[in-house]
Amino acid sequence: MDIEPGKLLSQIDSPDDLKKIDQSDLVQVCEDLREYIIDHVSVFGGHFGASLGVVELTVALHYVFNTPHDQIVWDVGHQAYGHKILTGRKKDFKTNRLYKGLSGFPKRSESEYDAFGVGHSSTSISAALGMAFASEHLKSDKQHIAVIGDGAMTGGMAFEAMNHAGDSNKDMIIILNDNCMSIDPNVGALKDYLTDITTSHTYNRFRDDVWKILGKVSKFGPNAQEIVGNIETSLKSFLLKQSNLFESLKLRYFGPVDGHDVNHLVHVLNDLKGIKGPKILHCVTVKGKGYHQAEQNQTKWHAPGKFDKITGEIHKKIDEDPKPPKYQDVFGLTIVELAKADDKIMGVTPAMPSGSSLNLMMAEMPDRAFDVGIAEQHAVTFSAGMATQGLTPFCNIYSTFMQRAYDQVVHDVCIQKLPVVFCLDRAGLVGADGPTHHGAYDIAYMRCLPHMVVSAPMDEIELRNLMYTASRYKEGPFTIRYPRGNGVIVDWKVPMELLEVGKGRVIKEGNDLAILTIGHIGNYGIEATQRLEKEGASIAHYDMRFVKPLDEAMLHEVFTRFNKVITVEDGCLSGGFGSAILEFMIDHQYTSQVTRLGIPDRVVEHGSQEELHKECQYDADAIYQTAIRMMELNNVAI
Repeated sequence: MDIEPGKLLSQIDSPDDLKKIDQSDLVQVCEDLREYIIDHVSVFGGHFGASLGVVELTVALHYVFNTPHDQIVWDVGHQAYGHKILTGRKKDFKTNRLYKGLSGFPKRSESEYDAFGVGHSSTSISAALGMAFASEHLKSDKQHIAVIGDGAMTGGMAFEAMNHAGDSNKDMIIILNDNCMSIDPNVGALKDYLTDITTSHTYNRFRDDVWKILGKVSKFGPNAQEIVGNIETSLKSFLLKQSNLFESLKLRYFGPVDGHDVNHLVHVLNDLKGIKGPKILHCVTVKGKGYHQAEQNQTKWHAPGKFDKITGEIHKKIDEDPKPPKYQDVFGLTIVELAKADDKIMGVTPAMPSGSSLNLMMAEMPDRAFDVGIAEQHAVTFSAGMATQGLTPFCNIYSTFMQRAYDQVVHDVCIQKLPVVFCLDRAGLVGADGPTHHGAYDIAYMRCLPHMVVSAPMDEIELRNLMYTASRYKEGPFTIRYPRGNGVIVDWKVPMELLEVGKGRVIKEGNDLAILTIGHIGNYGIEATQRLEKEGASIAHYDMRFVKPLDEAMLHEVFTRFNKVITVEDGCLSGGFGSAILEFMIDHQYTSQVTRLGIPDRVVEHGSQEELHKECQYDADAIYQTAIRMMELNNVAI
């Protein structure tokens, strides 16, 4: 299905084409671009509100700056759809986030206009500053612009970068896209600070006059520039007591400005181009701008999936049969259940309360569940602090984001042997978000840590049991990993059982070959085993439950009985579950033939989870084919 762009947007295939448009027509360009995004996301799905909120800013940036020579670094990437459309990817935009199609995020290998690949937050200022240093060293006249949302600004890395940028005095522009939202509403003192700035009527009365003076500075020479700079600083400090947050970091602060006035943005950005040193432009925007429902419910419309553009009805698959719940919802409902029975249980998440379903506990027990902002490192050490006082924190972080807090896991939790429960949501291949969001590495990086328990449930009931077991485990940290999406059991609300740590379970007995699985991916093992049984094979299937500690008694049984073994994991093969099984086999001098199935040692791009499992060859069919090859059953067609 092809969606036709508006009259002006149809003339634009590059920023050079955009520059041919008369500035008086930029408002219409923005309308065309916004409609094009709405039309595509409603039909094909994807992220929504963030890109609508920066349409005018995107148009102004490409209109003013000489991209790709001048380099724009987008933070996170949810806001970059308009950027992709204006930079030669308009015709292919219908493939956005689809298998073998455009990435949902800026990606250097996809376009020369994507100056830096992103997916995780708070990286833009550091990257743009590094580019600015390089340009000075190479005597280049490139401009470097970092576009960062106010949610991403809560990440510590952004503050580290601003501290360095101010001290370096390098030429760069930081654009703060302030819409009071990341995915969920922002939290913390920075949110209140920005609100103070944008609502200060006294400050805003003087803002435009100060801006006009600054815009003329270059005509009066360096002395006048210094005088006006002093006036600006004094005025801001007098009118708004807290206005020195950015300027205390030696960043020239400009704004706030209306992020939806494209012509004023063009004027402002043209002026900023000529002002030396590190600068921050504060743009106030509305997430979901131009689509009423998205403006009214910004969390729901962050990535709504396909919807009816006219009515705003989000399309849901109609299933007559009851559907198993999402793992995240099982977590959210179970932690509330556990917390009601144990007043020492606390919940922590870094800015993903709805994505992790911790919002259920936050609504029911607001004094015991905490959104700490986009600050994974803080979330881990904050949890460690609570654990020292006898509490049992459940720290829920997406697997890919836990990578950002690894030192804290080692230094603040494992070394001190603190009983923090890490619930790693979105473990394994996550689908359309692609390589920046795949939870591929947590088994490998967690199992090598002293005192750490590493587990994964095969279904919803097992997740509940593991959460209950972890809440009672006081010997050290406990990791539970589970995937994005739905489980397999409809009637999952059964009484919880205390599991023996390091004890697996036998799913099926057999004699010819053993399949060892960890986590939800084990359901592929069941499917493959059923197919193999129809071919006359006798297959044993073991759900190991724990990668650390391993069920050694079970493994001794496996390697004593079977000379052909398959391991299956939704995680990296390098250092993962299969590696742990091989280490056990070698350490105990067994000589079975073992084939490991899992995520290969390469970057896996985006697509549906099923498409990626098939590509990486650890879906049910791959398990079946591997078993056939290993058993050399000639009577089975391969």
